[in-house]
Amino acid sequence: MLPELKIHLETVLGTPILETNALRGGDIADSYLIKTSSNHFFTKTSAEPWAEQLFISESRGLKQLEATQTIRVPKVYAEGVFDGTGYLVLEFVESKRPDSGDFERLGQKLAALHLAVQPNKFGANFDNYIGHLPQSNAVEKNWVTFYIEHRLIPQILLARDKNLLSGDEIPLKENMEEVCKVIIGEVKPSLLHGDLWGGNFLIAKDGTPVLIDPSTYMGHSEVDLAMSRLFGGFGPSFYSAYHELIAPHPRQKELTDIYQLYYLLVHLNLFGSSYRNSVLTIVNRYFR
Repeated sequence: MLPELKIHLETVLGTPILETNALRGGDIADSYLIKTSSNHFFTKTSAEPWAEQLFISESRGLKQLEATQTIRVPKVYAEGVFDGTGYLVLEFVESKRPDSGDFERLGQKLAALHLAVQPNKFGANFDNYIGHLPQSNAVEKNWVTFYIEHRLIPQILLARDKNLLSGDEIPLKENMEEVCKVIIGEVKPSLLHGDLWGGNFLIAKDGTPVLIDPSTYMGHSEVDLAMSRLFGGFGPSFYSAYHELIAPHPRQKELTDIYQLYYLLVHLNLFGSSYRNSVLTIVNRYFR
């Protein structure tokens, strides 16, 4: 961490920083454990032009999740920019390797989050990011409209512009709408984590599940489950505990494919052509 930023954070936190240790993990920011005489903080920094807005939206997402009083998130201490470097200072959560009981509690807590009463709309009152890609949360009354207009189409067009998909590989909007309406059906809005892969939750030392790195908005609860299945990392007790409170969708396998398409498109745009075949497999299976 740059000495000037360390001095700035001492002013923000109102206490001297005794030690800073670089941490592993994260593709889009540098991470540090900051120690003071009375507390430990987890801090992200980045000099990328999008960093300040990304950290602000992450802070808002964490506070949005916390407000439901259903599942723990790290406390937000500060976010801002100093001399061109964006930063986010959070509570440091000491974690442990999950066991079956921890996954069960995580499933119960995620279901409680998804069951929390929300406004009858999809999207959010602020835009955010998926990775470092902008993510529109423009409010829609219809879930299929929101998912196609503000999730699939922007990523498909970005992939086309990056020459990762050709024009004749892009499905017609009308085909996507027709298929999604049939498979998805009626949806009640839930507050979503929005990027629930295995690296975006922690189990605190006392066994409490903690969600990190959210990309929140109102959407279909099955989106979080689809993302959790994409790369694995969630034990079977997670799903059984979740479905004790929220029944599986009757067409969950097809729904999982359709919702994973968004995340595969994001990975295609972030990491390149290694995700192209996975994207085209789903596109051709459902939208051709």
